[in-house]
Amino acid sequence: MRRLPAVALTALALAACARGRAGPPELILTGGRIFTADPVRPWAEALAIRGSRIVAVGTTDSLRRLAGPRTRMRDVGGRTVIPGLNDAHAHPGPELRGTKLATATGDGGLLEIARSLAAAARLRPRGTWLFATVGDRVLDDQRANRFLLDSIVPDDPVVLESWSGHTAVLNSATLGALGIGHGTPDPLGGHYGRVPGSGGGGGGGVLDGRMTEYAWWNARRRLASAVPDSASRADFRRFAEAAARFGITTVQDMNTALSTARAVALVRAADLPIRWRVIRFPMTRPEGRDLADTRSADPHPGGMLDVSGTKYILDGTPVERGAAMRRPYADREGWHGELDFPPETLQAIIREALVSRDQLMVHAVGDSAIAVLLRSLAAAAPESTWRALRPRIEHGDFLAPDLLPLARRLGVVVVQNPAHFSIPELMHRRFAPDVASAAQPLRSLLAAGFPIALGSDGPMNPYLNIMLAVAHPMNPAEALSREQAVLAYTRGSAYAELAERETGTLAPGMLADLAVLSQDIFTVPLGELPKTESVLTLVGGKAIYDAGVVQ
Repeated sequence: MRRLPAVALTALALAACARGRAGPPELILTGGRIFTADPVRPWAEALAIRGSRIVAVGTTDSLRRLAGPRTRMRDVGGRTVIPGLNDAHAHPGPELRGTKLATATGDGGLLEIARSLAAAARLRPRGTWLFATVGDRVLDDQRANRFLLDSIVPDDPVVLESWSGHTAVLNSATLGALGIGHGTPDPLGGHYGRVPGSGGGGGGGVLDGRMTEYAWWNARRRLASAVPDSASRADFRRFAEAAARFGITTVQDMNTALSTARAVALVRAADLPIRWRVIRFPMTRPEGRDLADTRSADPHPGGMLDVSGTKYILDGTPVERGAAMRRPYADREGWHGELDFPPETLQAIIREALVSRDQLMVHAVGDSAIAVLLRSLAAAAPESTWRALRPRIEHGDFLAPDLLPLARRLGVVVVQNPAHFSIPELMHRRFAPDVASAAQPLRSLLAAGFPIALGSDGPMNPYLNIMLAVAHPMNPAEALSREQAVLAYTRGSAYAELAERETGTLAPGMLADLAVLSQDIFTVPLGELPKTESVLTLVGGKAIYDAGVVQ
């Protein structure tokens, strides 16, 4: 045998002493098909947990020998085990209170929406708010404005929100309830729609009921602020409990709906069973950004709650033709989309991130928006500084090949949402064939060495999102393998929140966050993936959901 250096022998001796003091594992899961997400040992049969941490991973026989008289042994019966899923981009609420309209089709046209509104208006109690989610068919219809909504529901508030979340159409009652009038100036980064020829833009002119970007998010936050705390806490609990049943153990909350302070207070009071990251989302005013919100909450609340990261939105999405593109949209001559912020605002945002050392997250979809962001980052600080801070691009649907080298040098993390891949028809209408064919890169980003993470930004079901990442209906050449998709939803998402030393892999020393699944997501037919659930979800070694099938 080679003689070990004295330092190594000392380390081994100290480790043995530590193991002796700690005692046997408290829980050992055996008989599983464990995907660890650990490149050193990607698959195992068993793992042992002491306290909140994993202490050993290996074969069933080897780990059984670690058991003590009080160790609980649970045989998972050959089921698949994965690290707890980490939803890197979620919008958990709270839900606005009112009547939510259902349509016969997934993307109803304006006539169908109008009929649903009329029917709901006849049945609902007076004063009830009416909400509907609409798609591009309604947004592209110029008749969708407050005048039409007023003719159907003249007295009670109506809100038609695009499912992209970037545009809404409100009737006069809603505008009045929000205190928005014809003279209300546009906030930075958003617009109130005006009747053409009725006055100047940005303030003055007859409102048509449409609002985009920060104009809508300001209004929506005011609507959410009217939801009682008890109801908001209940919404968060329902979301967390549903997440636990899917095996989601961490949620990164893109907190658009609430002020940071209120979100933190509600999450803390709700006593949620999963790890929760509140991400700051400052609002804007006509005169600029509301920076008070970025400093209004304890940045280190401890426990299962984390407050870190600040998100800004630099452009819109293809749904409303808001993504800022270098080439014009195919279905609107000469239109390139637009940036929400002028260069000086983006530069100020970047300077603040450098001073605070807080992770910067920027929604940037169009290739023009991404190019502007990357150039601004590179001009503000050395690449090594950004690699340590890990700036995130949320979505990055048109992160083009010529932009990859600079993004890679800057250490940019890309957080993508597979639910966005489910609208290929719209994308092919919006963009020229060669532009559409390069949209929503994933596999090529991995090949280029990019860290990628996955989040929902829509339906919570992670196995639906994994299915979409593996099929990639928009761009099949960019599809991931199942293992790659699970890695992005676990280790990748942990890396995206600078937590990869604590969560995301099942290895000794890591937090014992994991899910035992109802079926093998690596082998079942692709269309069966969305039916997957967790039958046992652990967070820090404690069962937060147990279907009672693991003995």
